[in-house]
Amino acid sequence: MAEKTKYPFEVRPLAEDEGGGYLVTFPDLPGCMSDGATIEEAIANGMEAEMAWLETAREFGDAVPDPGHAYSGKWMQRVPKSIHARLTARAAQEGVSINSLVASFIAQGLGQK
Repeated sequence: MAEKTKYPFEVRPLAEDEGGGYLVTFPDLPGCMSDGATIEEAIANGMEAEMAWLETAREFGDAVPDPGHAYSGKWMQRVPKSIHARLTARAAQEGVSINSLVASFIAQGLGQK
């Protein structure tokens, strides 16, 4: 059974001319990337790419770098009740959790130039 790693990854939206959806890259693992139509799909595909990258490196005796960062991916943010209500309604409309919705908004914002 493969060990679980905690390599940091980055998610960014892909432009329509790049195929749309989202791209996941792992800065500590050169060439390790994946994509998906949604953030959730891109991250799930990215986890599979990470596992394949690590298995291939070990199979060929390549060095496996230590994860560069130890981010938990968690923080808490207080917002006004009116924003919380709007986020709740939008998440329900999209059929996702508030966390997924806000992560999507953040990824879109970080991906803009």
